Amino acid sequence: MRRKTNAHLQITHSVKQKAYVDWKYQILKNLVLSPPKQYKGNVGRIGYRFFTRSLPELTPFHKLFYKEGLKIVSKGMVLSPLTLAVWYMDDGSKSGGSCYLNTQHFNNESQNNLIESLNNIGIKATLNKDKHYLRIRLLKESSLLMANIIRPYIIESMFYKLPI
Repeated sequence: MRRKTNAHLQITHSVKQKAYVDWKYQILKNLVLSPPKQYKGNVGRIGYRFFTRSLPELTPFHKLFYKEGLKIVSKGMVLSPLTLAVWYMDDGSKSGGSCYLNTQHFNNESQNNLIESLNNIGIKATLNKDKHYLRIRLLKESSLLMANIIRPYIIESMFYKLPI
């Protein structure tokens, strides 16, 4: 999300996740002028993206999630099954029986706020060191619980991210 006067949202993924970008586009298309397009990124990477218009309706979200140019998550974030599913499709991965949420670029306070939000819906998580940064790791039992909660909202091309 970026903002000058009003905010706009950029949805960008690898071209391998075209179906996911198209799914998001169908949901947001009333805020968009042009459909998703393929583009060439750095080091030969091929991406697929679209942008919303800059809109006053999006600006409060930018103010809520960005402070001094950094993404933050305040205390008390409420996670619905759909928001959790989109978050996992965007930033989730699995390893063995555990799931991870790649939150490495959030500060510790934001990560702890996210863990608290997960705990509030019965999903137990901890911070896990990934090379030099911390990310959220769901306990194995909670990984299965989360998968059951979000499964109805996961698009078919993203099923590979779910444990079992």
